Amino acid sequence: MNRQTAVKCLVAALLTAAALTATGCGGAPKITVGSMNSTEQTLLAEIVAQHLEHRLDRKVDRRTNLGQTVNAFQALQSGEVNLYPEYSGSVVTQILKEQPSTDASQLFQRVRGEMKRTAQADFLDPLGIDSPFVAVIRANDPRAGKVSTLSEAAAVSEGWALGVTAEFQQLSDGMPVLTQYKLPMKAAPRSMDAGALFKSLEQGDVTMLVTRATDGNLTQATWKALRDDRNLFVPKQAALLVLDKLLVAVPSARPALQELSGKFTLEKMRKLNAQVDLDHMQPKDVAAAFLMESGLR
Repeated sequence: MNRQTAVKCLVAALLTAAALTATGCGGAPKITVGSMNSTEQTLLAEIVAQHLEHRLDRKVDRRTNLGQTVNAFQALQSGEVNLYPEYSGSVVTQILKEQPSTDASQLFQRVRGEMKRTAQADFLDPLGIDSPFVAVIRANDPRAGKVSTLSEAAAVSEGWALGVTAEFQQLSDGMPVLTQYKLPMKAAPRSMDAGALFKSLEQGDVTMLVTRATDGNLTQATWKALRDDRNLFVPKQAALLVLDKLLVAVPSARPALQELSGKFTLEKMRKLNAQVDLDHMQPKDVAAAFLMESGLR
C-alpha cells in the first residue's frame, strides 16, 4: 500500500469513527437527554434517561445544567441534545415571545403546534405537573392567619420584604405579573440565588419570596404558599420536547416516553425535589426509586 492510499484509508477510518460516535451503535442516532439548571430539571432528565435505557436497552447520555429555557432550546436545535423537559408557559413567553393564554389547555396546544411547525419537534403529552410561580410566606408570620391569597396579601397594612431570583425579575411572566397585585412593599425586592430564598425567609431577611409551585421546600409545614386568586401567573405544564428526527429514527422511543405522561403530580414532584434538596439524596437514586414505584421497572 502506497503512502497516498494509506492516507485515504486513514481518513476514511476517522470519518467512519466520527459517524459512529455521532449516531451510536448500529447506525441508530445517539440519544442525549438535556435539562435546564434546576433540581427538578436534573431529576426529570435522569428519570427520562434511565427509563429509555431500560426500555430501549441502550446507553443514553445526559447533558444537564444547560441554563434556562432559551439555552436548552438552542441545544435542542443545534443537536447537542435531542430531547429535554420543558414548560408550556416558558416556551410561549421566552421562545415564541407571545402574550400567553391563561387557559392551560389552549397554551399547551399552541406550544405543541408551533414547536412542530418551527422546530420540527414534538411536545409530548403532559407529564402531569403544572408549576407556575407562587408566592410564599412563613406559616408563623403574624399575618398568615388572614392571608391565603395574593389579593389578601395586597390588603395588609404593613409592607412586605420580597425576595426573588434575578431570573424572576427579568422574565416577562415574572415580576411584571406580580406587580399587578400591587403588594405593599417595605423596600425594593431583594435579588438572590434560588438556594438562598428560603434561608432568607427563615431568618427574617425577607417576609415573602417567589418560587415554583413544585419547590421541594413546600413539603414542609414551615411555609405557606399564597394562591394566585386572579390566575395571573402563566401555566407551566411540563412535557418532553423531542426532536422529530429521534422519534422517526427510533420508533420505540415515542411509546417509551409516552409511558411517563401523567405519571407526576404537584405533590409527587415536590417530594422528589425535596429528596434531593432537603434529604441530600442523589438524583440517580431518586429517579430509580420513582420508576420502580411507578411500575416502570
